[in-house]
Amino acid sequence: MSDEYGEGNLITQTENFLNEVFGNWTDSIRALETCEEDLPHAEELHIVSRCINSLAMKACADPSLFSWPMSGRTDEQSPGGTMLWNGIGASSKPQPVTEDWWYEDVSFLRLPLYKRLILAVGMSSIKQESIAGSIIHYAKRHLPLLGRQSSFQNGSRVEPVSIISAPSEEFQRTLLEELVELIPDKKGVTPTKFLLRLLRTSLKLQASQSCREILEKRIGSQLDQAALEDLLIPNMGYSVETLYDIDCVQRILDHFMLINHDTIDSNCITDEGQLIGGSHSLTPMTMVANLVDGYLSEVAPDVNLKLPKFQSLASAIPDYARPLDDGIYRAIDIFLKAHPWLTDSEREQICRLMDCQKLSLEASTHAAQNERLPLRVIVQVLFFEQLRLRTSIAGWFFVSDNLDNSQNPSGNLALTRNDGHAQARNSQDSIVAVDNMRERVSDLEKECMSMKQEIEKLVKAKGSWNIFSKKFPFRLKSKSSGLKVPKTCNPKESPSSTAPLMNAKVNQSNGNSGDAIFQS
Repeated sequence: MSDEYGEGNLITQTENFLNEVFGNWTDSIRALETCEEDLPHAEELHIVSRCINSLAMKACADPSLFSWPMSGRTDEQSPGGTMLWNGIGASSKPQPVTEDWWYEDVSFLRLPLYKRLILAVGMSSIKQESIAGSIIHYAKRHLPLLGRQSSFQNGSRVEPVSIISAPSEEFQRTLLEELVELIPDKKGVTPTKFLLRLLRTSLKLQASQSCREILEKRIGSQLDQAALEDLLIPNMGYSVETLYDIDCVQRILDHFMLINHDTIDSNCITDEGQLIGGSHSLTPMTMVANLVDGYLSEVAPDVNLKLPKFQSLASAIPDYARPLDDGIYRAIDIFLKAHPWLTDSEREQICRLMDCQKLSLEASTHAAQNERLPLRVIVQVLFFEQLRLRTSIAGWFFVSDNLDNSQNPSGNLALTRNDGHAQARNSQDSIVAVDNMRERVSDLEKECMSMKQEIEKLVKAKGSWNIFSKKFPFRLKSKSSGLKVPKTCNPKESPSSTAPLMNAKVNQSNGNSGDAIFQS
């Protein structure tokens, strides 16, 4: 059959025919699918390898620079309705070709041939995003469980019913493990949402431990790109303790912290100014802190969630990553509401996860009236809120004094009437702001007085002032009052002779406000 016995013999004709096949994308796909029926003989004749090399070369090349037809399986007709003849469009306006033009055709290949094709494509200079996109398209076609999202309604898990016949779970498990090995290692190439869906599917299919570890590390490396709803992975174990898989999220978070500790030195951060200056490098850490706080708020209502797991997840975030502690305060409040049986020591222990000085004004107001918080935490919130208000008032007084001192009648002859009105308007706004601050301080004093009265009633009812005085030692310094206040509180004295817990008065005549100082 060679040319030795005649010119243009069968081998030469076959080779010419194969060259024509390999020059066309659609024919190469069909030839490779045909080889699956008799794979050993096709491998022996090197037809499979030549088809794969031809397809890989065409997938990596710029389609606008070549004339071969693409996506022949799905484009029997052009979008405008113009028929295609011999792979050539008759339309005068060529349709734009995107980078994902080859995803659909290769998704019909079986896993062994698809894996070889992806490996061949990966050895070229193609973008890693294109490889990841092809794997995502292939997984969505062959993994029905990937699109099935579990949800919880009224505390019970609800699974959508599949109306089409799906492959066996064993086949899907093998396919998932093979696809995970093909995912590019480059950070940010594969969407975090897809990786989390793969992880959820691997838990449902009971994939191998190595497969789950690979996915957890990939997700942990780009956890700052995750969404909260994707992080709520249902617990698939036999002994379900909690609704969501807290341990899986803990491992993902630990891997994220391990990677970021290599690039961010938290010991260099000493104040808020440095935190603002290094906001660019700390942005992923802050995003993960907000994500974890939101996740804790979602899982906190679970009555089966233990305190150590909640603490471990919350304490994994460093203090500098939270500019405000409103998120962690909300999670703590939800957890305390869902676990009313916690002891006082456990409540104080979980409240140590937040910093009362980093609560916003709204959160501080809510915390000061929150009966679920320990008394010590409420006192700290009130103290820091009063301190913040006093600082603001002092700042307004400083600005007002500077405005008054800067007004010089001899040097302001050239000022226009508009400038005078603007200065008067600014001074009036400053006075209104100071009055609002004073009203806030007055309201705060009333809250402190009502707290003191409740504490005195509690002490008289239970006769436990000795324990309370040892637990909350304090002394009061007063500058505006002429009363003699003892410096220390004697535990043996009666409750009626005890110094007040906090004393703050606002002098409306001179604009000065008294201060209350806690000393423990």
